[in-house]
Amino acid sequence: MKPLSEFVKAKRKEVNLTQEAFAERAGVALTVVRKIEQGKENLNLEKVNQVLAMFGHTLVPVSNKELSLTKGKMDS
Repeated sequence: MKPLSEFVKAKRKEVNLTQEAFAERAGVALTVVRKIEQGKENLNLEKVNQVLAMFGHTLVPVSNKELSLTKGKMDS
């Protein structure tokens, strides 16, 4: 699975948009797109979802319990 930063950058380039044009179309500030593509850790989930919505995706917050269950399934 690609990191979020690589996914967004690759998808943005696929549609041949600059960071500025992409941010405008996604309805977010240019700094949001830059932070995502730079792999910054403290991102606003709502803003990330606005960007991902451009590609028909969203991120959903998960609890530690859900992460543990998923890890257990992958280890089996």
